[in-house]
Order: sequence, then C-alpha cells, then structure tokens
Amino acid sequence: MRKLLSVILLATTLPLMAEPPLEALPPPPLPQTGPVGEDMEPEVKIIKKDTATIEEYRVNGVLYMVKIIPNIGPPYYLIDGDGDGYLESRHNELEPGVPQWMLYRW
Repeated sequence: MRKLLSVILLATTLPLMAEPPLEALPPPPLPQTGPVGEDMEPEVKIIKKDTATIEEYRVNGVLYMVKIIPNIGPPYYLIDGDGDGYLESRHNELEPGVPQWMLYRW
C-alpha cells in the first residue's frame, strides 16, 4: 500500500515540478567610462625656479596638490585634504590614505 501511494504521489507531483524553459534576456547596456563633459585627467603646471621645481596639480581648474622638488633635499607635497582651498598637509611621500572621491557636487 505504501509503495502504491508513493508511486501515485510521485507521478502526480513530477509534472507540477517541471518548469518551462527560461527566455534569454538581452545583455545589459555597457556603463559609461566616466562623467560626460568633464576632464578627469589632472592639469599639471610645472614652474622652475632657482631653488626648486614646483608642480601644481589641478582638476577642473581647482588646485588640489602641489609637489615641491628642491634642488637640495627630498621632494614634499602640499595637499588640500578637505577641499577648502588651503594647502595644509605636508608629506615627504604620498602614503595611501582613505579614498576621498568627489561623487556629487551642488
């Protein structure tokens, strides 16, 4: 009796468990490689003086870093860490820090 009941149960549930084949979805559109209309490469202005070489780094016309290479001694960096326009950080090397990307500005 148990065998007959299990065969009937199996025979009735197998057609219900069968799923129709899935349709193929079109591929998603490719993402944009960057913001449209903005130049993401930094502008580098090199100023040569008698005692040092100064490299100014700008993005969209905003100064964010200055590298000073003196004739005697190691180079050092002045960095605008918070975007207020004042170069306050002084580093001998650019150590990896917390990424601080500008996602949106209004």
